[in-house]
Amino acid sequence: QVTLWLKKLYGSVPIPEYEVNERTVDILHEVMECNEERDRDVMLLIEDMKEQTSKYEAETEYWQDILQESLGFFEGDLSKEATEDLMDLVASALELEVEDTSLTSFYCAINDMTSELYETKSRNEELELKYKTLSKKLTSALMMQKRIEEDVEKLEKSQSAEKAKAETQSKTLNFLKAKSKDLKIRIRNAEDELVGRGLDQSLTHEALMKSSEELAALHKKIEPLKMELKSYHDLPP
Repeated sequence: QVTLWLKKLYGSVPIPEYEVNERTVDILHEVMECNEERDRDVMLLIEDMKEQTSKYEAETEYWQDILQESLGFFEGDLSKEATEDLMDLVASALELEVEDTSLTSFYCAINDMTSELYETKSRNEELELKYKTLSKKLTSALMMQKRIEEDVEKLEKSQSAEKAKAETQSKTLNFLKAKSKDLKIRIRNAEDELVGRGLDQSLTHEALMKSSEELAALHKKIEPLKMELKSYHDLPP
C-alpha cells in the first residue's frame, strides 16, 4: 500500500531512496492515511461548494425570470448610477452576511456588528490595561534582577578580595609562627651554649624578660611618686 501510494504521489518522478524497515513503513503508512483523509475532506468540500454554486445559480435564474417576465425588468435597462447602487447593495449584503436585502436584515446585521465592535473595543481596553500592568511588573522585575545581579557581582568581588586577603594574612601568620618558633629554638640553643660556657643565668632570655617585666612594674610604681615630687618642686622657696 505504501509503495503504490508513493508511486501515485510522485507520478513519473523517481521515489526518493529511504531505509526500508518496520519503523519507516509504519511512519509512511500513517502519513498516507492522513493524506488520504485530507484528500477525502477536500473532495467533500469541493462537492459541497459545487452544490452551493448550483443552488445559487438556480436561484439567480429564478429571480431573473421573475424580474424579466413578470415585471419586464432587465439589467441593461438600469442607469449607470442605479447599477452602481445595486452593486453596492450586493457588496454590503455579502459583507454583512445577510440572508436577504431587506432593511430589517441590514439593521439586524449592523446592530450585531456594532455590538461586536463595542465588545471588541472593551476587550482591547482590558487587554491594553493588562499589558500596561504586566509591562510595569516586568520592568520592575527586570530592574530588581539587574540590582540583584550587581549585588551578587559586588559580593563575589568582595568575597574574592577578602579570600585573597585572608590567604595572604594566613600565609603571613604561618610565616611569623614559623619564624618565631625558629627564633625560640635559636635563642634556646644559644643560651644553652652560653650557659655551657659559663654564662650567668641572669643574662638568659627568660631572665632578661623577667627583669624587663619587673622594671616596667617599678616604673609604674614610680610614676605617682614623680608626680607628687613635681608638686613639691612647684612650691616657692
